[in-house]
Amino acid sequence: MKHISLFFLIFLALPLSAKLLILPAEAMQKNYGPEATISEENLLLTNAQAQKIQQESKTKLSTNIVKVFKATKNSTTLGYGILINEKVRSKNAVVLYVISDESTLKSIEIVAFNEPMEYLPSKKWVLQLSSTGDVPNTTGATMSAKNIIDGSKKALAIYKEMLKGK
Repeated sequence: MKHISLFFLIFLALPLSAKLLILPAEAMQKNYGPEATISEENLLLTNAQAQKIQQESKTKLSTNIVKVFKATKNSTTLGYGILINEKVRSKNAVVLYVISDESTLKSIEIVAFNEPMEYLPSKKWVLQLSSTGDVPNTTGATMSAKNIIDGSKKALAIYKEMLKGK
């Protein structure tokens, strides 16, 4: 039932033409294993928090509402997933940034992609970005790649401001 309600929430939040690639809870389970408990919540950022996150990430937030997934096992936090929904060219992409409890980018999961699939960044490129643990500045990047890099910066700044150590 939980997966069904999550699917409808995502379905309502995305334009009807979205190509859903994976459910966020499934992506979290894939990263933290079947024994992990995945919970979700919406965070409402204050204007001050949003401004601090924008300064830290050097990117603009499109909303003050952030969907966060948390993976736990035996009351221990394993990590978080932060869902970012941003326009790439003319349509939205939804990406889940999985951040470990060591404050590193563990994985990047493209949840839904509205642009033509040939614009979808390759899995190899996404894996390379998430395996470095650092988000590089990129010049001349395609819009999809820039979107993912900017999203990574936002997700890490949200984690630092709202979730780390809490």
